[in-house]
Amino acid sequence: MMEHETREKARNAMRLILEAARFEVDEVDEPLDLSAVREGICLLVLCSNEKNVIAQFDKTNYSLMVNDHEMNCKKLLFTLEKEIATENCVHWGVDEFVRFAGEAVLADILDRELALDLSGTKEKKVSAPSPVSQEKSGITLSHFPVKVTEQAAMRTAGIQGTAKLRFIPYFLFHYKSIGEQVYKDRRIPFDADGWGAINAINGIKIELDGKQVVEDEIPGGAEVADPHIAKEEAAERIINELIERLTQKVRIKHEKGDAIFYEEKILKPDKKNITVDSKQVYIPVWQIRGKKIVEVNAFNGELLSEPMDEGVEVF
Repeated sequence: MMEHETREKARNAMRLILEAARFEVDEVDEPLDLSAVREGICLLVLCSNEKNVIAQFDKTNYSLMVNDHEMNCKKLLFTLEKEIATENCVHWGVDEFVRFAGEAVLADILDRELALDLSGTKEKKVSAPSPVSQEKSGITLSHFPVKVTEQAAMRTAGIQGTAKLRFIPYFLFHYKSIGEQVYKDRRIPFDADGWGAINAINGIKIELDGKQVVEDEIPGGAEVADPHIAKEEAAERIINELIERLTQKVRIKHEKGDAIFYEEKILKPDKKNITVDSKQVYIPVWQIRGKKIVEVNAFNGELLSEPMDEGVEVF
């Protein structure tokens, strides 16, 4: 049996979690603990270790009347008893409670909405979820693999909504610059060698290591964005940026009698000494549409500061 003081603490913590997910929370009569309502979702919460109370909760259907409209309620159980099994409610044990309590605190710090997974029961979680459906699309692309699940992306985004997996085109490039210039007694080298990537839609350049790119079918249901920038245009941008980065201003000091004067010279690498090899690859992105649109990199889990493909068409 869950002691009164323990149950009260659990109830308060569950309230904080649900409020972080933007639910309106109220206490309800025994044997239940809380009700939570948000945008057409009604949730009833029970914090208990008593098998008979949990069994009754699990088999009972609850509904709520809102403006003469009957709404079926989801059920959320929190229990410290590891041996209790349920079939018809979302079932949280210690692991789930600790996880969502921590995420609720983080969401409050970052002033974000907690993305709360209320989709299943504890018994169904027999293994870690795969990032995406195993169904293939029949479309083979050079792409970075999807390593972030839809649920994890929603938690990172901090909003509730519908998620869609999209593949955004990039030009992965390897650049190399050689040569030097000599001015007076100064030798200016222009050696450079590196990797990077440029978004084939908005032209934003990022650091990217191409070693993890795979040539494989993408998941079924995913969308592929069309590039808006040609490969040649992307290469030209890369070359121009590299020339600008390697350009140096040289100042030479001269003394003539009692006078001292300085001479400045701008030295740039020769374009013919720069080579750029590039290939088109795709980065997977989870796009979550809720109160706003938030995108999360499905390869490394990073929250994107702006949409990667605003206004593009897909096929």
